Formats: sequence, structure tokens, C-alpha cells
Amino acid sequence: MTHFRRAEKLLADRRPLEALSALRDVVENQPNDASVLLLAGRAYLNSAQLQRAQDAFEKVLELDPADHYARFALGKTLQRRGRLAEAVTQLKMAAAMDPRPEYQEALGEVRARIALNG
Repeated sequence: MTHFRRAEKLLADRRPLEALSALRDVVENQPNDASVLLLAGRAYLNSAQLQRAQDAFEKVLELDPADHYARFALGKTLQRRGRLAEAVTQLKMAAAMDPRPEYQEALGEVRARIALNG
């Protein structure tokens, strides 16, 4: 099993720190591979390393501005960081690119939180 596949399995098993460990060499050797960066970003997000997650997702978007999942994940990361206006922007773009229910729900959650905070 490749390091990438092992990291995917570990992340699916809710073991993000172990996934990051498995990905260490892959990220180092393929720093501009969007799929590697997305997986690392998800592991960072799931282990509450929010700045690193944000950096990974932003790098993916530099490589491919049309990656709707990276926009969604960046929006979720920004939401967790309390940067709601920025989160809305990313989530709106993700939902416009691909109207998946989870994108719409995330956008609704952030908008509701903004409304509550006035």
C-alpha cells in the first residue's frame, strides 16, 4: 500500500495525526500535487491544525482555482477559525461551482451564525 493510500485509510479511520505521519514524505516529495495537498489539508483540519489546513487548501486553489472541494474545505476551515465573512465567500463559490447538499448546508450554517452575531 502506498503512503498516500495508507494516509487515506487512516483519515477514514479518524486517525488524522497518523495520516499526516504517513503523508510526510509524500508532501515533501510532491509539494505541488493537489491531491496530496487536499489529503494533508483534510488531516490538518481533522486534527485542529487550522492554519496548516488553511495553507494547504489555499495552495490547492493557487494550483486550481476551480477546485470546488478545496473551496468548501477552506470555507469550513475559516468557519472553525471564526473568520465567518471569509468562510461565506469560499462556501458561496463552492456551492456555485457544484450545488452539493453539504456545500449548501455549510453555507446556511455560516450565514445563520453571522445573523446571530449581528
